[in-house]
Amino acid sequence: MRDRTYPTIIRTAKVLFRALDLRFQLSGTHHIPTTGGALLAINHISYVDFVLAGYAAVPIKRVVRFMAKKEIFDHRIAGPVMRSMHHIPVDRGQGVGSFHHAVSDLRAGELVGIFPEATISRSFEIKDLKSGAVRIAAEAQVPLIPVIIWGTQRLITKDHPRDFSRHKTIAISVGEPMTAHPEGAVAQTAVLRERMQAMLGEVIDAYPPEEQPPGSWWLPASRGGSAPTLERAAEMDREERARRAARRR
Repeated sequence: MRDRTYPTIIRTAKVLFRALDLRFQLSGTHHIPTTGGALLAINHISYVDFVLAGYAAVPIKRVVRFMAKKEIFDHRIAGPVMRSMHHIPVDRGQGVGSFHHAVSDLRAGELVGIFPEATISRSFEIKDLKSGAVRIAAEAQVPLIPVIIWGTQRLITKDHPRDFSRHKTIAISVGEPMTAHPEGAVAQTAVLRERMQAMLGEVIDAYPPEEQPPGSWWLPASRGGSAPTLERAAEMDREERARRAARRR
């Protein structure tokens, strides 16, 4: 797959990262294969996760094709940029097309990134996962690799003002690959969630303590932060969906 704009965008992004003095804390990147297809299952805590999570592939000089909601591709500026980088639009009402698009790219040897929580986690913990990640990896017969990103919520996320001040750490941890099977997608998705939740705890523990003091809004309630609990976050998600439905009506 030819990339005319992706390399330029990566170079530009690196300049911006340096300007913001973002400090990347990478671990486990050796789990990403240097060749061939693999599906990266990434937690979702920020609007810029698809920008920064791709940094996990930088050490092996590969790029990631991200599955992102169709609305981004409909934007007059973001849409052409996303298509030029061969990212994959996801229509939540009709997911069959994006499923086959992802499988085709994976079989062609691409790295594909998916956010199995589907929407941003307001609790910053791992929400219930959709089974699509397991089903896509099984159909394409490629490794399913859990990835945890942390720190991006401090830049821009739901319910909080954006903060692009300098000197923040972005942690990215890549876990051991899983082999997905076409049978038992629900059970395998539960295993994936358990792995991602365990990895998240390890990443939080390894994050610079001076950047996440107790009570921080970007810390999960279970870790001494003031973020909503998983249960309260689920209620907030339902309230948000209801408001959107009311606006459409």
